Amino acid sequence: MIQEDFLPLLGTDYVEFYVGNAKQAAHYYQSAFGFKLIAYAGPETGIKDKTSYVLQQNKATFILTTTLYQNNPIADHLSKHGDGVKAIALHVNNATDAWQETTKRGAISYVQPTTLKDNTGEVVMSGIHLYGDTVHLFIERKNYTGVFMPGFVSVNNQYFQPTDVGLLYIDHCVGNVGWNQMNTWVKFYEDVMGFKNILSFDDKDISTEYSALMSKVMSNGNGYVKFPINEPAAGKKKSHVREY
Repeated sequence: MIQEDFLPLLGTDYVEFYVGNAKQAAHYYQSAFGFKLIAYAGPETGIKDKTSYVLQQNKATFILTTTLYQNNPIADHLSKHGDGVKAIALHVNNATDAWQETTKRGAISYVQPTTLKDNTGEVVMSGIHLYGDTVHLFIERKNYTGVFMPGFVSVNNQYFQPTDVGLLYIDHCVGNVGWNQMNTWVKFYEDVMGFKNILSFDDKDISTEYSALMSKVMSNGNGYVKFPINEPAAGKKKSHVREY
């Protein structure tokens, strides 16, 4: 009997980074990696507390977000972690169902289902907490025809058209967790999101003279979304997972 996929995912919608200087970071990703700036949100578009730049290359989409004030969640995240990923957004047909299915299985809610609207349609967003201070967002955009989502305006810089370097889509996103936390989060993805462990590595597989790590690769039902979960293993020096 084939088990029903209670959380059908259509792929990674976007990855959002909290950064100290979003404009500068956006220029870097355009110049070095060939991303195109397609959308923007900030004070000019009615967003008072932050600026966000949306970069895209084929199916890979990044948001770079900077706070304009101190003493808020974005500033706190930057103070604690520095520049880094805040949200891994997953494309779904029904963001309300995704939130209901995951929270009833034990996920802690980050954003209850919320409908964002403008004159090109609507996007439904919901979300749950993950390890550390990262989150998963569920994005439903089947009734939206705009450039990205409500609150953003289209950007078309005719004077700067970066050369595509061949990036096609987001293949996988790695979660680095603390000592003895890998199996805890593997179980989370199994129980809460219906993922399967498709590949495992121990410290004999991934090691050098000085560092080592262990990893289990989690995949959703159709294989569109993969999350390796890494934890450090004992070595002569800090592994990059432990350093992170």
